[in-house]
Amino acid sequence: MKYDFDKQIPRRGTDSYKWDSAKSGDVLPMWVADMDFHTAPAIVDALCRRVQHGIFGYTRVPDSYYKAITDWFARRHSWAINREWIIYTSGVVPAVSAIIKALTVPGDKVLVQTPVYNCFFSSIRNNGCEIVTSPLVHTDNTFTIDYDDLEKKVADPKMKVMLLCNPHNPVGRIWRREELIRIGKLCIRHEVTVVSDEIHCELVFPGHTYTPFASISDEFLRHSVTCISPSKAFNIAGLQIANIICADACCRAQIDRAINDNEVCDVNPFGVIATQSAYNEGEEWLNQLIQYLHANYLYMQEFCREHLPNFPITLLEGTYLVWMDCRTLGIPSEDIEQQLVDKTGLWLNAGTMYGVEGEGFMRWNIACPRATLMEGIKRFMDFVRNL
Repeated sequence: MKYDFDKQIPRRGTDSYKWDSAKSGDVLPMWVADMDFHTAPAIVDALCRRVQHGIFGYTRVPDSYYKAITDWFARRHSWAINREWIIYTSGVVPAVSAIIKALTVPGDKVLVQTPVYNCFFSSIRNNGCEIVTSPLVHTDNTFTIDYDDLEKKVADPKMKVMLLCNPHNPVGRIWRREELIRIGKLCIRHEVTVVSDEIHCELVFPGHTYTPFASISDEFLRHSVTCISPSKAFNIAGLQIANIICADACCRAQIDRAINDNEVCDVNPFGVIATQSAYNEGEEWLNQLIQYLHANYLYMQEFCREHLPNFPITLLEGTYLVWMDCRTLGIPSEDIEQQLVDKTGLWLNAGTMYGVEGEGFMRWNIACPRATLMEGIKRFMDFVRNL
């Protein structure tokens, strides 16, 4: 079956956070990280069948849910996950927050590689911990790791957790196996637990390979906790479902306690059903989605190279989030965001949302029909020409 990702699907008026947050109906939102595509038909069909039942009481998570997860990761990513390692919860952000609560005490330090997903900062602060940054190095239109700085930071006795974003949001890196090994060895040496947010793990472009951090070795497995969810890849973020993978029984018990303390231990029936349908029946849809997203990226890359050479976009290895260098404007990112909305109706994310290292950059969401992407680029080009 050929899926139609070019189809324009009106979302305004559906209480979409992405589309209905703007004051004007003329705003084109390319900010929030959800997609403007129908999800896999198998997911929609399964949800429709559940709706037809007509009763939506408290949900028991069945054995088939765990089997769907373990089968998917074994088949697609060669990672053997044991059922007992899995803790379900309502989202990756609540998962990260609960894990930090379980593994730290107020005053401990947590490391992040900036620029990085903005909710990492709030999860650390909300648990009374100190944010420590190890900035990524921007070179040759991509980002790399400063291992000397990383080792210096993780060697601090108060450092307890490193939050890893794999694949990385917003810079689009799919960390290579050898990079993950260097990170892991440093953290294990200094007794720092790696908490890996792998929510974008399915969105990997040709020529790149996603490696689950915990799959590298038994030692890495024991010294890490992984957060996964089908929400980004299958466009079901609103169904509020995610999973924590933790092999160490003691650590898992602490996390389970924190999940309950934070009262994010219950999930809804639709998330449970959608997860099973995604992993059991959604693979061909996902494969075609990745092809379409990659083509969108290549289109944008070529367009910027030809028509916007002073606004290079970072080499995108995965995700659907494009990181654009706008430093040539000499305007703060937050001002660029506001001026784009005011003057053209284009809504992007200011780079500083992801840390001070994001100053001068903007984040684009290209998970949309090609025509929408073309309109967004046109609006940006008009903005630049009229400055």
